[in-house]
Amino acid sequence: MLTEVTATRYVTPLREGGSLPGIVEADDLGTYVMKFTGAGQGRKTLVAEVICGELGRRLGLRVPELVTMQLDPVIGLSEPDQEVQELLKASGGLNLGMDYLPGSLGFDAASYQVGAEEAGQVVWFDALINNVDRSWRNPNLLVWHGDLWLIDHGATMIWHHNWPTAAASAAKPYNASDHALAPFAPDIDAAAAELAPLVTEELLTEVASFVPDEWLVDEPGFATPDALRRAYVEPLLARATTIHTRITLDAPEHPKPSQAPGWLTGRLAPRPHSTKTDKDGGQ
Repeated sequence: MLTEVTATRYVTPLREGGSLPGIVEADDLGTYVMKFTGAGQGRKTLVAEVICGELGRRLGLRVPELVTMQLDPVIGLSEPDQEVQELLKASGGLNLGMDYLPGSLGFDAASYQVGAEEAGQVVWFDALINNVDRSWRNPNLLVWHGDLWLIDHGATMIWHHNWPTAAASAAKPYNASDHALAPFAPDIDAAAAELAPLVTEELLTEVASFVPDEWLVDEPGFATPDALRRAYVEPLLARATTIHTRITLDAPEHPKPSQAPGWLTGRLAPRPHSTKTDKDGGQ
């Protein structure tokens, strides 16, 4: 089960994300990037964040800690932005938080080198979960304390948007030609040999169990949240054994300009005065 905290202060929106996540402080004195049930993508985005984020962490990839966050919309009454106010009003109750990494920088392939082993693991993982949002256009990767961190897994497992076609969709190959780490000669075979045996039914059942019931209710075709959790397990379990043979790594279709100006200008991410990561030893 994910740790549950309560949001105590809304700090600022992060307008780089299409769902308008925000930096918030919580009652455990931590600072988090909060993703909202009332955002346009809906609760399925949060389900994907939990299952894929927790799966990545258990496979040894760096994914910031996830928590569930209780939100009282009243904390947004002083927010001057009408769009933010409406989002907070629509998101009362349980939302998702991701540990904020203060001072982290957006990944840029021109300024940060990734080894073939690590690149292979990330590409293989993204192929497993069918992540369509880790391209050079939008890497969804951060560099923090010299290490690569994976964020934003809401655009994964696209089959859960149309369950009747899930089996066929999950069987499709994965084109990694435009993947942010494609230039680093990712060692896909080595990644598959190391990680695929770890993706067991027990592991997938565990990470699916972390999704709160209220994000799973009223899904057409499923009588209970546990039945829906099982539906998430089956495609991933089947995909893990063979997806490495169906990953395409051709030359990209377009040139790759730098996509992370933070590396080039030295611009740091906004940093609130207190963070959970700070008290755990971060900068």
